Amino acid sequence: MEQRIFQYGKIETAYLSKQDPILGAAIDRIGHIERAVIPNLFTALVNSIAGQQISSKALATVWGRLCGSLGEITPETVLTAGESGLRACGMSGRKANYMLAAAHAVQDGTLSIHSLVDKSDEEVIKTLTALPGVGRWTAEMLLIFSLERPDVLAFDDFGIRKGLCRLYGLQELTRAQFTEYRARYSPCATVAGLYLWEIAAEEKDS
Repeated sequence: MEQRIFQYGKIETAYLSKQDPILGAAIDRIGHIERAVIPNLFTALVNSIAGQQISSKALATVWGRLCGSLGEITPETVLTAGESGLRACGMSGRKANYMLAAAHAVQDGTLSIHSLVDKSDEEVIKTLTALPGVGRWTAEMLLIFSLERPDVLAFDDFGIRKGLCRLYGLQELTRAQFTEYRARYSPCATVAGLYLWEIAAEEKDS
């Protein structure tokens, strides 16, 4: 499966540090982050579905099984595997059916997946959330980890909310607070999100 690293550099980190010195201090401490992206849009969509409501460690496990079983992740290989084959890789019945629905949509032309490249972020979200089992979070993960859009921050992502709470010493995060931080990070919110995920994953000092 083809992968590459999400591309960003000093322009984005310098901007975020200027906008928010607290985040800037975290960026300096953590350093450059390398996160893999999946250029193939269908493969990335299946990966985003697989990652719904599970940890990154659990996703790595089931994704490894899926790639090992199917080889290349295409509409054809997903449909050939069927529900039983997908469940044998660790997918729930619901996720298996969501993947099959996406594969059918691409195969019969209901979803022109390559047209997503030319759509705005909100148009991509609107297109993908028309599919069964694909919500905003799943679409936003594809925007980040396949299309490499620069200004995406997912409120529905637990790690993003946890990272924001840790960074700013909050007990909980309101939608209004999230909106304020997201506006502060724009148009580099995606890179901010990479650091928020790292902050969320860090072990707290004892």
